[in-house]
Amino acid sequence: MDKNFRVRVVCGFGLFIVALVSMYIFDAVPFKILFGIFAVISGIELLSFFKKASHFKNVILAIIEIMFLVYGSIFIAQVGVIEIWYIIFGVCGYDIFAYLCGKAWGGKIIKKSRPFPKISKNKTWEGTILGLTISIALVAILIFSLGRTDYIYLLCGPLALMGDLFESYLKRQFKVKDSNEILIKNKFFEKLELIVGGSEGHGGFLDRIDSTAFATTVLLIIKAIFF
Repeated sequence: MDKNFRVRVVCGFGLFIVALVSMYIFDAVPFKILFGIFAVISGIELLSFFKKASHFKNVILAIIEIMFLVYGSIFIAQVGVIEIWYIIFGVCGYDIFAYLCGKAWGGKIIKKSRPFPKISKNKTWEGTILGLTISIALVAILIFSLGRTDYIYLLCGPLALMGDLFESYLKRQFKVKDSNEILIKNKFFEKLELIVGGSEGHGGFLDRIDSTAFATTVLLIIKAIFF
């Protein structure tokens, strides 16, 4: 197990504990503030990409990603604790189990297991399918256990995948491997990036909340139109 992975695991558990305390004691207010701060830092990471490439197409992609960060933050600020749990179960459930299942069974069940080779070559069919299945099941269990009808949140897993793919495509267009690749060279940001487990050019704030920002933006649009 490499050092960066260990740091990310520790930071991930730490942030989860913060979220848990925030939900049960402070009605999710600290979580909402923290997400907003993460979105701002993600925007700074995104703007740093222009040091590598600044084509017109990249400008459009960056504007779209910033819109996801802004509207995603607005959605998080508006919803209640239960809705945030749906998002955590759906989005984080997909991210975690797609990664773990991909590592465990990627390429072992389906040969040539690369569903998105031109956008995200590390994703596997096994990880993608199982990640989506488990995330949808987790949200469904939460919905039924609470006796609610918030079926729209079953979309969290699929939307998380789409958000992850969009950010992967964006980074490829900018020729950036990790969202903190440029900022990590700055001593201040090097320490700041450790909050999300990003060090030595690995990971970053945008890599952590890209799926959530996309999913919540789409949910905000759907709710505005249909509810």
